[in-house]
Amino acid sequence: MKKCALLSVYDKSKIVPFARKLVKLGFLIVSSGGTAELLKKNAIPVTPVEYITGNPESFDGRMKTISFQIESGILYDRSKSKHIREAKELKIPQIDVVVCNFYPFDRVVDESTSETKAIEQIDVGGPTMMRAAAKNFKHVYAVFDPADYDRVILDLKSKSTDNDLRKELAAKTFSYIAWYDTHIAGYLNDEEFPEYYPLNGKKVADLRYGDNPHQKAAWYFQPQTKSALKSLTKVSGRDLSVTNLTDINAGLESVRLFKEPTAVVIKHNTPCGIGVGKTPAESLARAIEADPVSAFGGVIVMNKPMDLETAKLVKKFKQENGSHLDIIAAPELTKTAIKQLSEVRKTTGIYTFGDIAQKDVVRHQIRWIDGGYALQTLHNTIDVATKDWKVMTKKKPTKAQMKQLITAWKFITRVKSNSILVVDKKLPMTRGIGTGQTSRIGAAKIALSQADSYTIGAIMASDAFFPFSDTVELAAMYQIAAIVQPGGSYRDKDSIYAADKAGIVMVFTGRRVFWH
Repeated sequence: MKKCALLSVYDKSKIVPFARKLVKLGFLIVSSGGTAELLKKNAIPVTPVEYITGNPESFDGRMKTISFQIESGILYDRSKSKHIREAKELKIPQIDVVVCNFYPFDRVVDESTSETKAIEQIDVGGPTMMRAAAKNFKHVYAVFDPADYDRVILDLKSKSTDNDLRKELAAKTFSYIAWYDTHIAGYLNDEEFPEYYPLNGKKVADLRYGDNPHQKAAWYFQPQTKSALKSLTKVSGRDLSVTNLTDINAGLESVRLFKEPTAVVIKHNTPCGIGVGKTPAESLARAIEADPVSAFGGVIVMNKPMDLETAKLVKKFKQENGSHLDIIAAPELTKTAIKQLSEVRKTTGIYTFGDIAQKDVVRHQIRWIDGGYALQTLHNTIDVATKDWKVMTKKKPTKAQMKQLITAWKFITRVKSNSILVVDKKLPMTRGIGTGQTSRIGAAKIALSQADSYTIGAIMASDAFFPFSDTVELAAMYQIAAIVQPGGSYRDKDSIYAADKAGIVMVFTGRRVFWH
């Protein structure tokens, strides 16, 4: 019985030379639809799939390859004499190579696509054939990726008796099918927390390492992502580790909260300094000034293009403090900025990411736990609902203070909890950040100590309520002028009393903003 190769692909790149090589190796090419037409145009002999199935292509192409003859030709076990005998009796072809990639649901369908159009992009025949081929990998090559064509030809030429490549392709195929089906399920599922929640991702690249050099890591994207990170491009310097990548992500989450030029210095996935300015240079100067000690080895992320003036600040920081930066990431960099940065430190990773406004409409955030994960809805704080805020003290905030309170509240939504931060009394920049502490008073001590003399007349923000009055009492000692916090403790009255006693403005937002 002559060996057959079944070719039915949406992505037709490289399929013609691949088919020619299969013909030279003695394969009968079976094909359908547009793939068959393309092969015929290139003078490659093709047996139409309907000659094998005995049925015409029907229902606008919904029925082509699904048939007893095709699936049997892929699935029967060549090592069993009973199967071989039945195949001969039933005139089943021996299909040893199945090449198929699917309708591009993952590339053309998003939440804006109409249901009618989306359904037409769901491939049925392709996954059916590929599942059969992958199941029978001891005898059949399941191929969907044009990058694997040459490997298959080399393996066929070698006449190898092992099935290592076929097994590898089978695993890749099942992963591809799962990835494809997960995207379809995500489009159709309207439940907030469905009973089954498949994860979906395609590898972007291997990373330099994980959190630590001994850990391996890779980076994945979900289909149809609109993330600015999709355009992340290295200009020069180091490749990314997991820590670098997640630091850039944390930086993006911080600076995209502002329309004005904003810069953040990230350390261990949380800001050590945030600054807003009239120019990119002014914003970066403030972000660095906020905590130049912690900025050592940090990651700079900006929401506006980096120009020469901004790049000169990086060079000045290096010269004056002997400090280096691991990563610098901005939407764009001018040529003069790139040249200036090249003189700072060759290992510093310089990256661009394009339009920062690009952000996925994501339903859930994942928190990994032992044996699985928890899902939560997203906390979006781009628009601060000040209409729900309540001034709890006798003293009311001035317009200038209210502006700073809003800025401080935006800042703290992207600082790892438990957190307290101090914002300058006039400038939109942090002066002290106490982050990731196990007690609120501990976080306050760090933030206030770091802010030093800048606490006088400054703004304090807390991501959760004060369980006791001690934080307010400490803020009074440092002459803090106004505090913004969620409220909600049954001891709120103690904190309000302490604020009134010290003449501090206190505003409740009514919303906790932990960020773990």
